[in-house]
Amino acid sequence: MAVIWGAVEASGVWLAAYPRSVEWIRWALFGAVVVCAVWLFASVVSRRIGYMRLGVPVPFERHKPARGKSFAREVLGHRRLLNDVRSGLMHLVYFYGFIMLQFGAVDLIWKGLAGGEALPIPYYHAFSWSQEVTVTLVLAAVAYSTYRRYIERLPRLGRGWKPSLVMWFIGSLMLTVLLTLSFERLAAGASEVVPDVYAPVSEPLSRLFLLAGAAEAGPLAHAGFELFWWLHLLVLLGFLVYVPQSKHFHLLTAPLNLWFRRNEPHGRLTPLNLEDEEAESFGAGQIEHFSQKQLLDLYACVECGRCTNVCPAASTGKLLSPMHMIVKLRDHLTEKGAALTSKSPWLPASLWAGRDYGVKHAHVMGAVIPTGAAGSEGDDMFRTDIMPTMKAQAAAWAKREGAKAEELELIGDVMTEDELWACTTCRSCEEQCPVGNEHVDKIIDMRRHLVLMEGRLPADGQRALQNIERQSNPWGLPRGERVAWIEACEQRTGIRVQTMEERKAKGALPDILLWAGSMGAYDSRSRRALFDLVRLLTKAGVDFATLGNEERSSGDTARRIGNELLFQELCRDNIATLERYEVRHIVTACPHTFNTFKNEYPDFGLGSEVVVEHHSELLARLVREGLLMPRCALEERVTVHDSCYLGRYNGAYEAPRFLLRAIPGVELEEMERSGSAGMCCGAGGGLMWMEEHAGTRVNYARTAQALEVKPSIISSACPYCLTMMEDGLKALDDGGRVAARDIAELLAESVFGD
Repeated sequence: MAVIWGAVEASGVWLAAYPRSVEWIRWALFGAVVVCAVWLFASVVSRRIGYMRLGVPVPFERHKPARGKSFAREVLGHRRLLNDVRSGLMHLVYFYGFIMLQFGAVDLIWKGLAGGEALPIPYYHAFSWSQEVTVTLVLAAVAYSTYRRYIERLPRLGRGWKPSLVMWFIGSLMLTVLLTLSFERLAAGASEVVPDVYAPVSEPLSRLFLLAGAAEAGPLAHAGFELFWWLHLLVLLGFLVYVPQSKHFHLLTAPLNLWFRRNEPHGRLTPLNLEDEEAESFGAGQIEHFSQKQLLDLYACVECGRCTNVCPAASTGKLLSPMHMIVKLRDHLTEKGAALTSKSPWLPASLWAGRDYGVKHAHVMGAVIPTGAAGSEGDDMFRTDIMPTMKAQAAAWAKREGAKAEELELIGDVMTEDELWACTTCRSCEEQCPVGNEHVDKIIDMRRHLVLMEGRLPADGQRALQNIERQSNPWGLPRGERVAWIEACEQRTGIRVQTMEERKAKGALPDILLWAGSMGAYDSRSRRALFDLVRLLTKAGVDFATLGNEERSSGDTARRIGNELLFQELCRDNIATLERYEVRHIVTACPHTFNTFKNEYPDFGLGSEVVVEHHSELLARLVREGLLMPRCALEERVTVHDSCYLGRYNGAYEAPRFLLRAIPGVELEEMERSGSAGMCCGAGGGLMWMEEHAGTRVNYARTAQALEVKPSIISSACPYCLTMMEDGLKALDDGGRVAARDIAELLAESVFGD
């Protein structure tokens, strides 16, 4: 230690003896390192922009959202990050801490260049105090980040040298600030820069150095200031170069990604122009088939794992992990972009000399199955757990000797078919993503390529599509039987629902078209809910009719599975039928049909004057208007399972709860995961018609969550959810004490007393 102190002190003597020589040398070195770092930073960013430009050009104007509050809440208010309060607060400290410390960095750098002269900042003493406090808070955030990742070991957070590297960067930046300020105080001696009270950290540190043998205004103090000033500058510039070459590129790309977020309904799929004779492919079969905005998503990812943490597939032992999907696509884009542009993604290149940087030996997804998944054994067999999926993904995604990125298949070598067919399209991942990434549209684009270009999909999914194409329902039941529910309804309720054809023949078209849907028309369980809806509409005096045999599948299943051709055929046929009967108001009990009609049919000609309403919203309105009066008490403890396509896709969470609160005697008990944080039942994305072959069944896991609040009824507002919950109860509720009921059934029981 004495030798080190002596060397530093000797250098301080030299610095003091040749101040002018030191000044021009300092300026020259400063200019050189800054220019070098800025050039490296600009080059890395430019190359990654070049990789993104390989994607399909997209008019970014259509992605611009309404400015102001929404953007400010996401970027400045960290709205989604604060879903996890502790993590959100930690990131708020980082975010605002770094903003504040940029002013301090400029001041500190200027002091080193100007011989200790501070910038003329108003209220400089208070400014100095705020800088030291902020540095301390950021250091505390670094310590807490380390605790969360390596001691608490949150499952969604990765571990290894990459995550720890940035902590070293940030920690070193903060420490060099404090040490530079401390030696500055020693070097100033009696002419202190700021009073002691405004230096809550650097003052005690400078006193420690005095006790260690440093003298005020001595050569050791000057040398210490010089040493840590340069270290701070080099760490700062090193961090600048490192940021765009790591996941921390999101510091630049995330605000852009949020700014150019689509100003469209959530989850709305982009139509394919199937009549484009020049198109060589449909969907995404290569990384460059994604749009440039979709590729921007990849570089905006912060790898926080929030998406995977709430994914029903990852939580139940399937291979799909939304975070790893984005990371794999990003790695593949970087490697393929480097190969196609002949520009290395990593700089300075000398640091990578003799190493593989992803061009000669690209990443490839290996064959792997998550093991030890939830659902394997024990009393907790239906609990959700993402660790098996996280471990499987980490083990499978690795560089392969001799693999060339430009020769790899996007589907097969990067994303496996098992991953693509595990997605329920619930958008839970997107709801939690703090940087505005869209995961579902990428999966659908890859499904589109598989189905339209290669004809590859699970056999049960293929069977459902064939049945929809031939009979307009997933079971393949005769199309002529779609109208049979009307007769069954009359036998059960005494109400004869008229068809639009009958009403048109009478010259009196109804106010509302009731769209029964395939579930309501064919499925015996869903019919019961539809019949109660008919009773309620009739009781309220609503003028409605249905299409009967003229009704066809809405096409939601076909589109989510990836058969855009079949969807567009069904869509245009349905729109033609609606126009023929001059329909202006549609009501349906199926959230999937509701979402498709409301948000996607307008792309194909459905008029903006057509109102599309879900039955829960209509019933809530009728209750508010006093047209329906829930009189009879239902002594039930009810929990609500939110449909993804009603909630996350369309923001309709309140209507079912309003109806339950309106029913006398009902005790509403929310699940831990409810509302926008609710878990999918497992039926979306066409998976209603496909069997699960890995891990726990999603609907079993969701039913187990519902049973934790000890309800007597699990309520839903979706025929798919109703089916999945009833199936889950058959497996988990041995005593048959809990029932699954549609909201219309509960309201009808209270209104009619039966």
